[in-house]
Amino acid sequence: MKRIVRLIAVLGSLYTVAPTAYGQIAVVANLKAPPTALSNEQVAQVFLGTSNEFRPVDLSEANSSRNEFYKKVADKDAAQVKAIWSRLTFTGKGKPPKEYGSSADVKKAIAEDVRAMGYIEKAAVDSTVKVLLMVP
Repeated sequence: MKRIVRLIAVLGSLYTVAPTAYGQIAVVANLKAPPTALSNEQVAQVFLGTSNEFRPVDLSEANSSRNEFYKKVADKDAAQVKAIWSRLTFTGKGKPPKEYGSSADVKKAIAEDVRAMGYIEKAAVDSTVKVLLMVP
């Protein structure tokens, strides 16, 4: 019985570490975007609808990097982000970012829109996007 409890504890700790085990998250934009490094606060403003400097592109809710991104950049969880966008949508002040299922889909959307900004796993960064911020 003690072995089972230890095994569950070990597996549980691995699960909570898994999203960060893949590395950092990169906030990326179109190659034609101005060559500007951004702060966490500036990125949070874009993804929470208080800045229209860029058009935010989101990963789907099922992607673990999404929760990690919002927690590290804006100190918000999924429910808080959803509430913010619901309020903005209801008041007519904004529409939530379009969601994509993978980093590859985010990169494709960014390539098609010079004002787009998204976030992907650091491992997915390549020469098709410009990195504006690395989120540890």
